[in-house]
Amino acid sequence: MSIAVADPRADSGLDLHAPIARTNPVAKLAASTVIALGLLISVDVVTAGVALALEALALPWCGVRPRALLRRGVIVVLGAVPAGVATAVFGEDSGSVLAALGPVSITSGSLLAGAAITLRIFAIGLPGVVLLSTTDPTDLADALAQVARLPARFTLAALASLRLFGLMAAEWRSLSLARRARGIGDSGPLGALRTALGQVFALLVLAIRRATVLATTMESRGFGSRRERTWARESRLHWRDGLLVAGALALTVLAVAAGVRAGTWNPVLS
Repeated sequence: MSIAVADPRADSGLDLHAPIARTNPVAKLAASTVIALGLLISVDVVTAGVALALEALALPWCGVRPRALLRRGVIVVLGAVPAGVATAVFGEDSGSVLAALGPVSITSGSLLAGAAITLRIFAIGLPGVVLLSTTDPTDLADALAQVARLPARFTLAALASLRLFGLMAAEWRSLSLARRARGIGDSGPLGALRTALGQVFALLVLAIRRATVLATTMESRGFGSRRERTWARESRLHWRDGLLVAGALALTVLAVAAGVRAGTWNPVLS
């Protein structure tokens, strides 16, 4: 009698049978890289906005439901919004002045640049969120080794780090509960900052110790061997993987063409 083990991702707002979710991890990585490279060339609101809109239209085929996307994309929001605000406030002034407070001013040009930075980070980060959400670490390692032909030592180390990455959140919660139970922690904003910095240092120490033990264990079991390895599961490219990369290339070309047509195309190297 066999016992079926459910995939924990199946109950986390993910549809693992969606067309894009079923593609090869290397194809997802290639599609994300194509979009990122296209958006990094220029900083303009039209190119980034069109790319983000097209990515939003493709979300139903990605297998990530809206609630799961918001929960998993918090880190992108935390990076995009402050970067946009900082650009709008401290960026180069141009155009009419919208607000001013002493030496700090917000102009129409700096506000547009801040919006472009925010949209660009969202457009680059969204494919990465989909990639990480719909890809099992083991499948990613198999694809990197068999399709991308990367060294086995690198792929196995990446697999181990991805498997242990989720433990960092659990370790952080354990440290928080332990400090609260012992009455350790300062009050006020500065006190909370000191407590957080101390907790970060403790988490770093735990991570180094765990990594040292893991490295020794993997070496003792032969994972550091330079001989050619065999893989339990075969990873191959299919026609849908080519469609995904072609779709990412088409998305990038359309976004760039929209920016050029609107006259907002602004190459960063010019």
